[in-house]
Amino acid sequence: MSPASALGLIMSRSRQESAEMQKFTTKIVDMMKSEGLFEWQGGPIILTQIENEFGSLEWDQGEPAKAYASWAANMAVALNTGVPWVMCKEDYAPDPIINTCNDFYCDWFSPNKPHKPTMWTEAWTAWFTGFGRPVPHRPVEDLAYGVAKFIQKGGSFVNYYMYHGGTNFGRTAGGPFIATSYDYDAPIDEYGLLREPKWGHLKELHKAIKLCEPALVAGDPIVTSLGNAQQSSVFRSSTGACAAFLENKDKVSYARVAFNGMHYDLPPWSISILPDCKTTVFNTAKVGSQISQMKMEWAGGFTWQSYNEEISSLGEESFSTVGLLEQINVTRDNTDYLWYTTYVDVAQDEQFLSNGKNPTLTMMSAGHALHVFINGQLAGTVYGSVENPKLTYTGNAKLWPGSNSISCLSIAVGLPNVGEHFETWNAGILGPVILDGLNDGRRDLTWQKWTYQVGLKGEALSLHSLSGSSSVEWGEPMQKQPLTWYKAFFNAPDGDEPLALDMSSMGKGQIWINGQGIGRYWPGYKASGTCGSCDYRGRYNETKCQTNCGDSSQRWYHVPRSWLNPTGNLLVIFEEWGGDPTGISMVKRTTGSICADVSEWQPSMKNWHTKIHLQCDHGRKITDIKFASFGTPQGSCGSYSEGGCHAHKSYDIFWKNCIGQERCGVSVVPDVFGGDPCPGTMKRAAVEAICG
Repeated sequence: MSPASALGLIMSRSRQESAEMQKFTTKIVDMMKSEGLFEWQGGPIILTQIENEFGSLEWDQGEPAKAYASWAANMAVALNTGVPWVMCKEDYAPDPIINTCNDFYCDWFSPNKPHKPTMWTEAWTAWFTGFGRPVPHRPVEDLAYGVAKFIQKGGSFVNYYMYHGGTNFGRTAGGPFIATSYDYDAPIDEYGLLREPKWGHLKELHKAIKLCEPALVAGDPIVTSLGNAQQSSVFRSSTGACAAFLENKDKVSYARVAFNGMHYDLPPWSISILPDCKTTVFNTAKVGSQISQMKMEWAGGFTWQSYNEEISSLGEESFSTVGLLEQINVTRDNTDYLWYTTYVDVAQDEQFLSNGKNPTLTMMSAGHALHVFINGQLAGTVYGSVENPKLTYTGNAKLWPGSNSISCLSIAVGLPNVGEHFETWNAGILGPVILDGLNDGRRDLTWQKWTYQVGLKGEALSLHSLSGSSSVEWGEPMQKQPLTWYKAFFNAPDGDEPLALDMSSMGKGQIWINGQGIGRYWPGYKASGTCGSCDYRGRYNETKCQTNCGDSSQRWYHVPRSWLNPTGNLLVIFEEWGGDPTGISMVKRTTGSICADVSEWQPSMKNWHTKIHLQCDHGRKITDIKFASFGTPQGSCGSYSEGGCHAHKSYDIFWKNCIGQERCGVSVVPDVFGGDPCPGTMKRAAVEAICG
């Protein structure tokens, strides 16, 4: 094909793809209009977005990418949604499209035209969890600092990503290697429960910002230095409204600053908000909201039956060809699994048959996981990682004289979800495949005949469904057996608490309940990384504050109650590695201890932070006060202890106000606790209560 012909083909494909994109976008907009969902129709949609984080591709691809972005923008605007269109992380967004920021911090960001609002479309509450990676967390003190800093620089809109964590049900997780949980350390967790103190602290932050609104909308702030790492940002309106943000950028030390004729103490890496330019109603580093410690309560076990998956089960749809094929192009992503099978003839006079030195089998794969079977026996398992999905298998090949089968189950763990040229990303065994240690040295198996089977026999039989599971004979459960299907029937646990499966005893596989995919599980992949203490001070990144090092990246798997019947629910699991199903249990996610820790010095505006507030989940009540101290308590929620200063009547007021209540409040003033236990000392009230 000539260069001109090739260019013409590319342009033709581009026009076809653009037409399909326009058809899809138009359909979505028309659906929204027909349901009356846009703001001008009385609905909740106030913004629309076209493309996502396309700016980085423009840096790589230049003018063609810019031309596409311009076309996409014009196409979107022509659909007349009646609300503004945005493009996030797109510096060249053409008018009237508003370019916006996605990041951990966006105080550095300005739109590409001065008349456009400064918008933060993704304020990242943490980061996603990957199989084999620790679980990221972001301290709310830092998140609140980032948001307050954006507002004090003139930011007009903040949208959190994620505000409500989610679940990648079925095979919807991106990746590769992104976990089934997409909790994201969000203010509302994956199970729909409030994550405290993150939810409460952000609620108080936005209440404070709302109080500043009359001044914030008046114009840009006046910024004044208050020290080496301290500054004030003051907003004033023509009607006399005044709001101030006092910032301490120092990562280590407190600072006392003079502002407006008064002195203010600023914790390190924090911003104080003064809606009247006098009274501090909120500081990003001072968390006065309740702290909730969540727990998983056992809610039932299971009685299992098992069915063994056939090794390289070749059905009617299997096919053979010379050479190795890329996995996704063969499976079309209809399944995670693809069998690669070939045969090796071994002569009677091979030396390894007498000296016991088995040949070595080596194969290169683009990922993501691989089980190798030789003559029907598992020879080994390898898998990649988030950072490097590619893998190499090397192991002894126990061969016998005559024909030997080499069957490899290649497993995909999600498709790429960021980057460019997805069509060039691949998975599966691409070679070379080398057998080393025969009389003739190395034998290259790459270009001999291979037989392919898409998916598992159990998938073809729909063993995850009620009808499919009834089509085969199930036996007693086989523990530690690779490639095994398990099924159990169970009744829905009582109550309305969110549910999950504890899969800690298993290796790797997939879960279905009543025919619907819960998702991939992989507790056998232990997280490697750096975990330890987490200090909110200083810039955050996704590896700064992590947990689960040396443990499963994900142990619990969310089960929606809406998927369950009162009785007779079918649970089906396909286990690849060979876990122990007797260790699986259903659990309820509930709040265990609830804590609060509030300093008496925190100034107030309309009772701002002058009370400790405690609240159990809906329907549960406070049954015990595990700890209470007004003075100088030590430790943190779950491990409080009395300090050198302690009011001896600290427990009394909490017992009186809180026991038997779903929620309660206690004022943090000395008189409530029987007097000041240590005059002249800065005091705190800390309490830990139990919900039952």
